[in-house]
Amino acid sequence: MRKSLLLFGALFGVLAVILGALGAHALENHLDESALKSFETGVRYQMYHALLLVWVGSTNLLKPKFQKLIGLLLIVGVIFFSFSIYLLSTSAWLGLEVSFLGPITPIGGLLLILAWLLIFINFFTSGSK
Repeated sequence: MRKSLLLFGALFGVLAVILGALGAHALENHLDESALKSFETGVRYQMYHALLLVWVGSTNLLKPKFQKLIGLLLIVGVIFFSFSIYLLSTSAWLGLEVSFLGPITPIGGLLLILAWLLIFINFFTSGSK
């Protein structure tokens, strides 16, 4: 499981850099300011959680049951949150009808919040060392 978390963290990290460059250089002339800002939000949150995934996969500070669940919440959360934002913000330019993804974004955000909450619970219940 640890290797999977590290692989997803690295993959999400490299994709965040690529998509960030795409947004900064290729999409700025194709998206309106609001759509570009949304796209950048997706990239930023993806990178934050890519780094968190690498930490979750490499730390011994999390109980194994928490580590696995936190990793799963982060992976699904990033896919739901960031990738739905990418499609929603570029849909007009790409000519796609993806409005059905609108409710997916906050579900992804909720999964990311739950991952952070489980990190808190893990530390709160682990006692002091």
